[in-house]
Amino acid sequence: MANNTNNILGVRFKADLTLLLVAILWGSAFTAQRMVAQLGSVYLFNGARFLLASVVLIPFIRNNRISRGQVFWMVAAGILVFIASALQQAGMISTTAGNAGFITSLYVIIVPVLLFLGWKEKTHWLLWLAVILAAFGAYLLSTGGKFETRDGDLLEMAGAVLWAGHVILLGKVANRFDFLTFAAGQFFIAGLLNSVIGMWLESPVVLTTLKLQIAILYTAVLSVAVGYTLQIWAQRHTPPTDASLILCLEAVFAVIAGWMILGESLTDLQIAGCSLIILAVLLAQVRAFGFR
Repeated sequence: MANNTNNILGVRFKADLTLLLVAILWGSAFTAQRMVAQLGSVYLFNGARFLLASVVLIPFIRNNRISRGQVFWMVAAGILVFIASALQQAGMISTTAGNAGFITSLYVIIVPVLLFLGWKEKTHWLLWLAVILAAFGAYLLSTGGKFETRDGDLLEMAGAVLWAGHVILLGKVANRFDFLTFAAGQFFIAGLLNSVIGMWLESPVVLTTLKLQIAILYTAVLSVAVGYTLQIWAQRHTPPTDASLILCLEAVFAVIAGWMILGESLTDLQIAGCSLIILAVLLAQVRAFGFR
């Protein structure tokens, strides 16, 4: 019995470390997304990177059997990713990167709320403390303590709700299916929908921009193909609320990437925000591996 418990905790620890890696990949990709937002591309950028990510995964897929139920959930996940990513990218055009980072991070609060409303799942008080600390830390980190509303904020908030829904969906169904097949399927759906809308609303000429091509390649391989796929595997072993807390570190790594790549400075309040988010993640780990 003890060995079985240790094995479960060992897999859980690997899953949490995997989510940490995902947060690093997403945080570094946030810089590329900000650069793309300045070019005004939303749907074609998302369509290209999700379709490319789907193609990248195909050679690694060994299980070719896809059930009707898997198709349904892949389509559902793909639609959530399509709408959430489009809202996030569109919001960046008319709001600050700080606002976008903070508001997107609010899915860490939305996840346990939706779990309670939809499935009557109660969250331990220590996890609630961690969630509140993470949200406040994201506020300090992304805005420096000065939040000014912008036009794109509502789009970012709507996107945060859908990202929370995606985290919950993966937590509920990811363990039923082959994670590589599921990942490629949701990427294909998200990419196809973005591409169709993009060909209607945007000019394909934007895809000839070198900056956009580099951003597509980088985010398709690392952020989407590697990051989202690892997220699906990890959420087979980590509850949605815990997963959202670890993924909230994306905001920390986004700021670090901005500092390293774009030469952006960090204020004392932003450093304090980073510290609060890290503390929140550590509290969640204490709850998962020892505190009852």
